[in-house]
Amino acid sequence: MHSFLKRLLSSPSASAPAEWRPLRRTPAEQRKHVQWVNQQVYLNWAGPYFKAYHFSKTGIQGQGLRAQLLAEQGRQGAVFFYDPSIGPGNFRHFFDLICERVLTLGYHLSTSDQRILHHERYTETIEKHFLKPLPHDCSITGRCLQRFGTVTVDLVSVNDQPGFIRFTSNPYHDAIFTPPDSFDELMATVLDMPPAPPEVQALIKKYYKG
Repeated sequence: MHSFLKRLLSSPSASAPAEWRPLRRTPAEQRKHVQWVNQQVYLNWAGPYFKAYHFSKTGIQGQGLRAQLLAEQGRQGAVFFYDPSIGPGNFRHFFDLICERVLTLGYHLSTSDQRILHHERYTETIEKHFLKPLPHDCSITGRCLQRFGTVTVDLVSVNDQPGFIRFTSNPYHDAIFTPPDSFDELMATVLDMPPAPPEVQALIKKYYKG
């Protein structure tokens, strides 16, 4: 499975092209997500994925959830691999939560899209949130404050089963922008949270499927 996910990360070609379409949650899905956030179910995975990310930086394979570093074409980021203990419903909520957490940092949601790729032996579904920093000037330098640059959050599934979440930042390098903050800072702001208390751990099953 791990080698299969690595092939997905390399973006293999599909047997037929597919268009990006708007990603929309139903009203029922939106209501359940609000409840999931209000009950802080995300505490079950935010801290563990943050810890797994730092294990990956040091080359240590920790116990529990797995993360992998990304550094390519100017982007920095991390991949959070799905674990069956999470459940597809919780994983989808967690994907949307990351987007929402970035929005609070002075970002706006540029697009939310979905694409389904039909490969020879499997079907790959990609859900994507693409965020841009709000156009605020930095009072010290007079340049546009880019924060972390653009931010992308992807959820990749195979045959309707979640595979991983990819969380990346892509800084602007033009002189009109301030120097970017690091991806480490973005990770800490979005995912560095306390452990889930027992009553929150007990909610995992409630949202396991959706």
